Amino acid sequence: MTDTAAAPATEQPEQPEQPEQPEQPEAPKAHRSYAKSAADESLEDYSLRYAPHSFRRWSPFAVATTALGGIAYLADYAIGAGIVMSYGFTNALAAILAAAVVIFLTGIPIARACAANGVDMDLLTRGSGFGYFGSTLTSLVYASFTFIFFALEGSIMAQAFHQVLHLPTPIGYLLTTLIVIPIVFKGMAWIARMQAWTQPLWILGLIVPFVVLAVHSPHTFSAFTHFGGTHGVGSGFTVMGFGLGTGIALSLIAQIGEQADYLRFMPQKTPGNARRWNFAVLAAGPGWVVIGAAKQLGGALLAFSALGVVGNAKALEPIAPYVESLRPWFGAAALPLAGLFVVVSQVKINSTNAYSGSLSWSNFFSRLTHRHPGRVWYIFLNCGISLLLMELNMFSALNSLLGFYSNVAIAWIGAVTADLVINKPLGLSPKYIEFKRAYLHPVNPVGFGAMCVAAGVSIFAFYGFFGDYAKAFSPFIALALAVVCSPLIAWATRGRYYVARPNPDALAAAGSVEPGAEISTLTCVVCDGAYETPDTADCPFHSGTICSLCCSLDADCHDACTRGAAATEPVLLGMPSVQ
Repeated sequence: MTDTAAAPATEQPEQPEQPEQPEQPEAPKAHRSYAKSAADESLEDYSLRYAPHSFRRWSPFAVATTALGGIAYLADYAIGAGIVMSYGFTNALAAILAAAVVIFLTGIPIARACAANGVDMDLLTRGSGFGYFGSTLTSLVYASFTFIFFALEGSIMAQAFHQVLHLPTPIGYLLTTLIVIPIVFKGMAWIARMQAWTQPLWILGLIVPFVVLAVHSPHTFSAFTHFGGTHGVGSGFTVMGFGLGTGIALSLIAQIGEQADYLRFMPQKTPGNARRWNFAVLAAGPGWVVIGAAKQLGGALLAFSALGVVGNAKALEPIAPYVESLRPWFGAAALPLAGLFVVVSQVKINSTNAYSGSLSWSNFFSRLTHRHPGRVWYIFLNCGISLLLMELNMFSALNSLLGFYSNVAIAWIGAVTADLVINKPLGLSPKYIEFKRAYLHPVNPVGFGAMCVAAGVSIFAFYGFFGDYAKAFSPFIALALAVVCSPLIAWATRGRYYVARPNPDALAAAGSVEPGAEISTLTCVVCDGAYETPDTADCPFHSGTICSLCCSLDADCHDACTRGAAATEPVLLGMPSVQ
């Protein structure tokens, strides 16, 4: 954010000398103003802060529809086809289902926590064992997820442009990048409309190829179940094939972060909407993987059915098998219809990739630079990196890239999940989500340490240092180490590194508001804005209430409020739960 220059501090009465106390910097008294793009929440969407109840005006159904619109991507087709072609149907089926179970189970607590507390994945990570600066690493992991998959989806769209319009692929890459920027620029409001308008067309396009295949070539389904891949693996089950295939499928585990970016706008849960709320959170949170796994198998089926016509390489490009599946009914119109479906699908998902990328980059740079020009400017950074990856033809290295990435992503998600389902219920960590800089240690060794240990060991395993079987199952090593190390470190440190000082409004900070109760707001002494209580903190440096964003961007306080907080006493672990 663009801040006004700080005026000199007003003269204060002399205080008695206290040489034993660290010198406290004087607080600047100038009012902070924000750049227009950052101050306009219709564009900003509370990118660096708690989403207030006053902004969560969508119904559970509308939020769920928007979140599920982001899973329209066709990378599932390419990933599923790649796994089946490499390891055969039996291994692929087992791998895809195993990965889906892991993703679903780890996604449940994350989705519920984000929806109940109005926080995105970064804020949740801060309060789930990583600390204020510790979660900066996960912001990079998450940002890399968004631009890797933006590039992957953009490559698929560019392939469609090339086949349908004969557009040179480099130009197609540029066009796929530019299409989504205006939508993402306007934030949740425009994305929600776009997802709702395109959903019927996408659902129709998703179903039709399989209907045609079932009517025209019903024998393909049974033949597919005996397919042994194109690498001579065979149709039977092998431990190595299962492990390697699962690692590729698990690369999608960070998708829960993109779902959470929308779920934070879920309205308050009340007795009247509890069922709808619970179902919407479950369906739009971890439920995405049910459709995702079906799409992976469906994409592999289409690739298998078209293999003899399009060849091994083209079978991995979703548009080629899709066209062949439509040809028996639509003839020459199959190509433009396939192109339309691909474009609609990729606009839906890349809007989400670019949106989530802008959030993660905002969080990353705000903590390092104490500046925030607005979420919208980071759209261009994320899209620019994605465009570079497309021009470098990252699609050709899909399996190896995703196999490596899954080790890091699952270590992160595993550490967060362990804190939510083990540490908090056992009292090893506070039961509320503390995300504000004013109350956090810079680094919490619980989540940060668990992730680093898990990712480090699993990456060594991935590169074969511990043998072939450890290489094949490196993502499972990452998950197991993260889940085990998190509670062990929390127990060893007695939870001392979760909270640097007590939060007097911990219950409000957890987002717990009684149904029908008036939501209180407090005025920030730095920017004069009114914010709901969970988004504020008591600031001794500025002698008053400060909003979480002004707190994050303050470069003058030098963490005066927590600097002297030694991690010598366990945190107060008995706070009310909001799960």
